[in-house]
Amino acid sequence: MLCYRVIPCLDVANGRVVKGTRFVDLVDEGDPPELAERYALEGADELVFLDITAAPEGRGTLLDIVERTARRAFIPLTVGGGVRRVEEMRDVLRAGADKVSLNTAAVADPSLVTRCARRFGRQAVVVAIDAKQRPSNPAAPEAVTWQVYVKGGREATPLDAVEWAVRATALGAGELLVTSIDRDGTRSGYDTDLLAAISRRVEVPVVASGGAASPADFVSAVLDGHADAVLAASIFHRRIHSIAAVKSAMSAAGIPVRLDGEAAA
Repeated sequence: MLCYRVIPCLDVANGRVVKGTRFVDLVDEGDPPELAERYALEGADELVFLDITAAPEGRGTLLDIVERTARRAFIPLTVGGGVRRVEEMRDVLRAGADKVSLNTAAVADPSLVTRCARRFGRQAVVVAIDAKQRPSNPAAPEAVTWQVYVKGGREATPLDAVEWAVRATALGAGELLVTSIDRDGTRSGYDTDLLAAISRRVEVPVVASGGAASPADFVSAVLDGHADAVLAASIFHRRIHSIAAVKSAMSAAGIPVRLDGEAAA
């Protein structure tokens, strides 16, 4: 049976894990390797490590921190931020990542997704989509759309989030990491409309991100948003809810999850 995954996210800036609201007002949350080890012990299925200042600063991924993080947590690790070339993806994988997330670079050069998938397999290529809801059209208020942002949510693009998701998978992405900028850090729940709109159009796993406040939100991301995995940061960093509590709620709702002591699916 395929299990749904619970994934803590490590947003890293200047070598430290940080967390803000809607991608701004960042607060220090700790050391990446230490948090990675803690989450592995607490039952996380995977980890996501995002070097959130790499793209805005025009630099590569902090490989030394990736390597130290990978050494402390023996669970799958996705790393994003600063990868613009196939060779840079190779370096991140060599540092210990299992998958690499592409965002700004994929929008700037969509062929990068295809080239990375051909070299390393599409299972190793994640396309991250940071999306913000567009102002509603008075003529059609029910027609909700979302706009893609890049460079850590700083720069708008003309891309529609759903259409970009479809194109990214056609290019070779094996997974999508979908973050609602509107919900990020607000603890107002995942944008299940955004998740469902994308999930209905693609055949690869969709990871829900942005807005988790309670175990019930994780359940809703799967049942209403049709996500295949659920990601959160602040509620885990600050011990507001535990991974175990989230998985217990998901299991009680009939969602298959890997419980403590079970082999990874």
